[in-house]
Amino acid sequence: MVNFIYIDGSGHKKARSVNTRDEYLALRNQPENAKNFYDARSVDKQAKLRLEQYNYNDLLPDGVLKGCCHPASTFAHDIDAYDLMDNGELTMDNGSEAERIKDLILEKKEEIGLRMLERSVNGGFHLVCERRPGTTILENQVRVATILKAEMDTNAHDLQRVMFTGPATEDVLIYLDDAIFQEPMSVEESAAEFQRLKEREQAGEEEVPAGAKKANKHYRPWEEGSVAVLQCCSSKTDAPCAVTYDPEAQYNGMLFTDIIAKYWELFNGGKVPVEGDRNVLTFELAVTIRSICGYSLERLMQVVPNYWMDPEGSSEWRKTLENALKEPKKGMPYRLKQVLQALKSQQAVKACGGTLTSPPPMPKKLPPLIRLLTKNVPWFYKPAVANAVFPALGAHLHGVTFRYWDNVDHEATFMNVLIGRQSIGKGSIKKPIEYIMEDIKQRDQPNRLREAEWKQRNPAAKQKKEPRPTDICIQMLIDNLTDAVFNQRIVDANNNGQRYIYTIVDEIEGLKKVTSKGTVDEVGLLIRKAFDNSEAGQERIGSDSVSGIAPLRWNFNASTTPPNARKFFYKMVNDGTVGRLDISTIIASDEDDDIEPILGIYDHTFAAELKPYIDRLEAANGLIECAQAKKLALDIKQENKDAAKLYESEAYKVFSYRANVIAWLKGMVLYVAHGYKWSKEIADFVRWTEQYNLWCKMLYFGQQLEKELREENEIQRQSGPQNLLELLSDEFTKEQYRQMRQSQGKRGDGDGTLRSWQSRGYIVYDEVSGRYCKTEEYKRRFAANG
Repeated sequence: MVNFIYIDGSGHKKARSVNTRDEYLALRNQPENAKNFYDARSVDKQAKLRLEQYNYNDLLPDGVLKGCCHPASTFAHDIDAYDLMDNGELTMDNGSEAERIKDLILEKKEEIGLRMLERSVNGGFHLVCERRPGTTILENQVRVATILKAEMDTNAHDLQRVMFTGPATEDVLIYLDDAIFQEPMSVEESAAEFQRLKEREQAGEEEVPAGAKKANKHYRPWEEGSVAVLQCCSSKTDAPCAVTYDPEAQYNGMLFTDIIAKYWELFNGGKVPVEGDRNVLTFELAVTIRSICGYSLERLMQVVPNYWMDPEGSSEWRKTLENALKEPKKGMPYRLKQVLQALKSQQAVKACGGTLTSPPPMPKKLPPLIRLLTKNVPWFYKPAVANAVFPALGAHLHGVTFRYWDNVDHEATFMNVLIGRQSIGKGSIKKPIEYIMEDIKQRDQPNRLREAEWKQRNPAAKQKKEPRPTDICIQMLIDNLTDAVFNQRIVDANNNGQRYIYTIVDEIEGLKKVTSKGTVDEVGLLIRKAFDNSEAGQERIGSDSVSGIAPLRWNFNASTTPPNARKFFYKMVNDGTVGRLDISTIIASDEDDDIEPILGIYDHTFAAELKPYIDRLEAANGLIECAQAKKLALDIKQENKDAAKLYESEAYKVFSYRANVIAWLKGMVLYVAHGYKWSKEIADFVRWTEQYNLWCKMLYFGQQLEKELREENEIQRQSGPQNLLELLSDEFTKEQYRQMRQSQGKRGDGDGTLRSWQSRGYIVYDEVSGRYCKTEEYKRRFAANG
């Protein structure tokens, strides 16, 4: 059975059956699919997400992948066996491991019921084999792995599993049997088969070794029992129990080792239990994770390390886990939700093409303008400089609009925030920006002088003042202004060619001085207005007052440290403010800390090389479109959509919308600056800068946004129950809750109200502390309005 997976108009995965060899080969051989396959093997790992996907495990009669329940007569199977050449390309030379595996599969094709064999994008093999009636996919995978003596992934047997598939070329598609397109079971027969298999699983009747039921990416069923047995000493006998610690065990794709490490990081300062606290801490850990271990002692013993580290302590370790299981069951603890959400955010960071500690690598070949602007800084400063120059470049465009793929017109608005620890070199962005802004600075000087002379001629006490010259335009702002001056600059810039005003501050706090209000909230409002070029200004009646409203065109550069960034934007992560920013970072390795960075020379030669690009930006006018840039933005949009689904990250999805717009705008600025010429270098830079911006946002703000979005989805916008809740502290016991009810004249134990608060997301119960905790979303939405 072959099902082609596609995304429908509403963004959901759907499926349609493929019934002939010709149709199957034609789908796989589409040029875009072939390009993505080979790109994913070499230059662009994210291209895997754009590959065609196929399902072979289910009939999918209604075309819906989620919740499928009609097992097919075939099943998919992975083998991660491959060889790599020095250049990173895959090989299948005679005598190689991959060649041996391929020959073995083909030799055993009748025995394993082979229907299709292909190379995977990562170099292994995808097999589709005949499933024996009445047996589960797991049973069949164990059978095939045993016949071939090839490792298997025990977590790859769900019906909705898909395979990312390349072209049907000779080097990829090795074997195809037309029987794969023939399904002997009817939909009704398949539904009955599903019910039988489900009952067998629930009754523990699957004929597989015990190890096959544990999460293991490298399971060898023919070597069952090869893992060392823990001498865990039963609390009732001295006989060792046959339970193995499994470092590969997973929950929803997350390793338990990662879950437990994150737990200690969040709740014990990153330290593991030691003598003196291991009883209490191991008990609390077990209570926290037991719900995702099926409340099973065996499972807990497989995933919770023995912190006693000796056979004599194993009895105490087991007894601690048993005591944790005796605690009343009250669902998933709040601490566990925090741990799992933190890990999901980390996974989403990886979706941006980097790692948890390093951003996506910058393209080696850059557009000439970016190559020029970054040539004088060390390599680890180049990504920050490459992004930080755009607010200044955009300030040279006036009266110019760009049309996005959705037919909305945008202007060259860039608000760059550089985040990095103290003394790491954030000042490296200043010199390139200084040279970019030099011509605007020279234009501003006579206008500042004219404005000062006008003020001298028209003091505040003068009754009859001469009109202020209307052709005064000052684009570069100092970081200490009044509302009146800021609004005057907005109106002047608009009236003199629809120009941008520009600010650069050493610390993000300096943005609060742009207006006299001096608040974080005002900065957030200005950022949102500026990105959308919404109208700003003020209307005053007095003749001496500055009065005028115009679209806000404001670009800026600001720097800060990670703690200050999170503090400054704490209330703006989920209101669209952070999403409108272009965020960069500088992350130096330990080796780089010993390097004294040496900057190149900025002089008249540098200025002369820069001038043609600036002149082209200044000369641009009107609506500018670029078909290649529009197509790239559409491609990136779909890639982001797929990545957000793959990593199940709402924060990634939300941040990706405007990250795509910002990257596209950078591409349009480069398009104009290079003489209205598009190039592969510009396209590669746009794709990279979008992922880089996303990586930085997910690193610094992703976890907070994931949490707020989750709580926002859970909470019901209803009033009533929170009134009593406002009378309680942020954390409270059941006894304190009952005392509060009595003080308010309420009857009964109030357990129903507690359950109602929990179901609506107002409170969560922490099993470890035995206390109820108000959620952050409740406090933000309701307590603040009380």
